[in-house]
Amino acid sequence: MSAIPSKSPTEARFEPLLPERLDAVMRVEQQVYPHPWSQLNFTDALASGYQAQVLLADDTLLGYFVAMKGVDEVHLLNITVALAYRSQGWAQVMLDALATWSRGQGAQWLWLEVRAHNARAISVYEAHGYRRVGLRKAYYPADHGQREDAIVMSLRL
Repeated sequence: MSAIPSKSPTEARFEPLLPERLDAVMRVEQQVYPHPWSQLNFTDALASGYQAQVLLADDTLLGYFVAMKGVDEVHLLNITVALAYRSQGWAQVMLDALATWSRGQGAQWLWLEVRAHNARAISVYEAHGYRRVGLRKAYYPADHGQREDAIVMSLRL
C-alpha cells in the first residue's frame, strides 16, 4: 500500500483493517503521532472484534479508525488521516462512516478522548457535532515522562 500521493484522490472506499494491512497502518501511525499505538494495540483491537476500517483510494491508505462497541454507545479509540491527505475532508468521511455504523449497531452515543493540546482534532470533532463533556487528567503519555490531559467529547446519535 502506498502512502505517497500522486494527486488528491476524489474517490475512496472503506475496507476492514486486516492483519496484512498493519505494516501500512503502522507507517502512518508512526509518522503522525509522537506517541503512536503499537502494533500490539492494533492486533489486540482486531482480536477483540472492534470495528476497524481503512480508507483507501486505489491502493493508497488515506486513513483508518478503530472503535469499540458498548451497550448503547461506541467509543472511538483511534482515527488517523495520513499526513499527505490532511485538510481534504477525509476525517469527516470517516466520522460519518463511524456514525452510520454506530447507528446501525443501535448506539445512542459516540465517545472519544482527544489530547487537550490537539486544537486541530478538537475543531474537526466540534465541526462534526461533538461536544466537550469532561476532562481526564494525565490521560495520555507525553514527552519527558510527563502526562497530558484528555478532553472527553461525545456525539448524540
